[in-house]
Amino acid sequence: MNASLINDTPWDAAAFDMYTGELTEYSESALQAATARPGHYTLKIDPLADSSLLHKYGFYYCDTQLEPWCSRTDLRLPTPRPEVTIRREVSFPAILAICHDSFLHGRFHRDFNLPRANAELRYENWLRQLYEQQSVFGLFSGGTLAGFIAYSGNNLVLHAISEAYRGKGLAKYWWGAACADLFAAGSGEIRSSISAANVAVLNLYASLGFRFRNPVDVYHRLVR
Repeated sequence: MNASLINDTPWDAAAFDMYTGELTEYSESALQAATARPGHYTLKIDPLADSSLLHKYGFYYCDTQLEPWCSRTDLRLPTPRPEVTIRREVSFPAILAICHDSFLHGRFHRDFNLPRANAELRYENWLRQLYEQQSVFGLFSGGTLAGFIAYSGNNLVLHAISEAYRGKGLAKYWWGAACADLFAAGSGEIRSSISAANVAVLNLYASLGFRFRNPVDVYHRLVR
């Protein structure tokens, strides 16, 4: 595979049991390179870019992603609630159970060419890796595990709340505490990546003082 035009994504390949790669540029040369080997390909482009070449080469739209970001001075923390806490000491099987069916807004779940079970495995593998790196906060309400936030550096990369605790106005306390912890550890800015379709999470980040930048449309292609 032309390394300058397509980067291998071995973490995705492990979940989907096929070659996977991400195009490094939006050009006809890169799109042609993606026809040379069977597998699954990703391309992220500016939402205002002309998409005609994508359709010519069989790429299909999967998602629009946004980057929430917040500086230390912009973070708006809610008044703490003693029963709503985060902890780093958490059981992996317990957070894995919450992980199941929590990422339905994700581009791999929305890709009609990919089995749902493999999309689930991708997130499970990623969560396991972050857990082994001790980069997961457990979210607790009254001492009961209710969700998790996993991070990489200053990026909040995976997060989920169990169904029983959704819609209760608790997320802002958990996210606020996680952001405060990362800022206290020296992060100058906290970022994430969310689907524009996930309005609940978008509103959560906005309520904490996050702003949004770098929108990208995500296209996939499956080459058989």
